[in-house]
Amino acid sequence: MNTSVAPAALRPSWRRRVLLALLIPVLLMLALLLMLALLLAKASQIRLAAEAYLFGYPLVIMDITRANSALTLGPENQLHRVRRFPDAGFREVVRPNVDTLYTSAFIDMAKGPWLFEMAANYQRYEVMPFMDAWTNVFAAPGTRSTGTAGGKFLLVGPGWQGSIPAELTLLRAPTRIVWLIGRTQTRGMTDYPLVHALQDRLALRSLAAWQAGRDDTSPAWQVASVRPAPPVEQMRAMSAETFFNRLALLLVDNPPAAADAPMMAKLARIGVKPGPAPNWAVLDLWSLRLGRWIADFGVARELKKPRDLVRGWATPPAILGQYGTDYATRAAVAMVGLGANLPLDAIYPNTHVDQNGQALDGSHRYRLHFKAGELPPVNAFWSVTAYDEHDFFIANPLQRYALGDRDALTYNADGSLDLLVQATAPSGEPVKNWLPVQADEPFLLNARLYWPKPAALSGAWGMPGVERID
Repeated sequence: MNTSVAPAALRPSWRRRVLLALLIPVLLMLALLLMLALLLAKASQIRLAAEAYLFGYPLVIMDITRANSALTLGPENQLHRVRRFPDAGFREVVRPNVDTLYTSAFIDMAKGPWLFEMAANYQRYEVMPFMDAWTNVFAAPGTRSTGTAGGKFLLVGPGWQGSIPAELTLLRAPTRIVWLIGRTQTRGMTDYPLVHALQDRLALRSLAAWQAGRDDTSPAWQVASVRPAPPVEQMRAMSAETFFNRLALLLVDNPPAAADAPMMAKLARIGVKPGPAPNWAVLDLWSLRLGRWIADFGVARELKKPRDLVRGWATPPAILGQYGTDYATRAAVAMVGLGANLPLDAIYPNTHVDQNGQALDGSHRYRLHFKAGELPPVNAFWSVTAYDEHDFFIANPLQRYALGDRDALTYNADGSLDLLVQATAPSGEPVKNWLPVQADEPFLLNARLYWPKPAALSGAWGMPGVERID
């Protein structure tokens, strides 16, 4: 048999394999160099896209929240009164509370002006903050700011001109979208009847209806057959192109502040301005997507970093609710706590760690010790809530998710107070001071100080460190 033919026949294939083995690294290097060249060419656009995304995030998520509310709570321009606390199965909003019942409304200022009425309320603390489309609180009538005598407020849009009736207090909204997210102090479920009565005395109607002495007719409404995904999840699923298109359209009726002019100039450089967005080229879309990813990654990384901890506790920034040009903070708050109060009305210290910096975990027992005379300094009330690692309530047999000054707590002989945080009922300690958590699961604590006193606002007073018992 002649065997010399086979090697000769195989040589071209062998040569191709060798050639490919040599060419593949070269081609990969060329592709990498091309990508780097494109990255450098589009670096400015990518950076601008990241800045624009952070700038516009609050406006877009507010609009998504407005649309969700219309499907799940009811129509715009109507007050929606939440009548009961959420439970451990609630997943609509992170870090819900069992301190207040909400009265909320999304209000379309293009259909205004509107009249908001608060009856006299000497019985429970309340705050009724109005937020513009950028999540800034532009007015917060309530116990702290306007007293207990109630009031009547004329809510008008940015361009409204007209005479103001003498008995009305003017509130001028900077944007078309307005969100009222009012809170009324509620001392447990037994307090529902009183708080429901207080909620029912709040009223929202058009100025024309008030002048005519009538109530507006509530339109027919039916809850959505399919519940929409939470706004934060919708934001995550939204493409960069859809996000910037929606931002551009929302800018038409929800103008930014005068101080935002430099940022608006930056947005214009990537084609985002009030009105329909342009048809971006492929490389432009690639830049927008990468910029958005960089912004999301950066915020997520910053949120995980412990900052300015005092005995393990972090307190949100003092600019909460009035952000100015701190767009990164405004976006971060919109991602994790949309609808935040002004610090003057409430502050929210929180911790994931004990006083030694170790992560809180239900496999251990903890004590939160307030010395005599060093309880949270508030004009209204305070509480401490436990949440799981996903920022939701922790299921427990007592259905107890928070403790505070509304509870019949047992104080020590010297006037100090111990709150016990653990998975099982305390032995030899007052069960009424027990805040349950889940065994072997990480958790966090979130304090709430409503109408905090100057010592809390300035940092002269702070939460005590969480003491690990075992």
